[in-house]
Amino acid sequence: MGQPKRKQSKRRSRLRRGANQTLRAPLLAKDVETGTSYRPHRVNPATGTYRGRQVVAIGEEA
Repeated sequence: MGQPKRKQSKRRSRLRRGANQTLRAPLLAKDVETGTSYRPHRVNPATGTYRGRQVVAIGEEA
């Protein structure tokens, strides 16, 4: 098998790998109770819950 003539830089490798990730659709998690979709490991913007706990007040007047 042929060998590269020069070492490939970290930047060049990371740019190549990073370009592939922009083509993928974002992964979405589904809320079991309401059926809304949201990004995993983040607060659900529709309900304000994270891991089953209410962390953000949504739609309530302060």
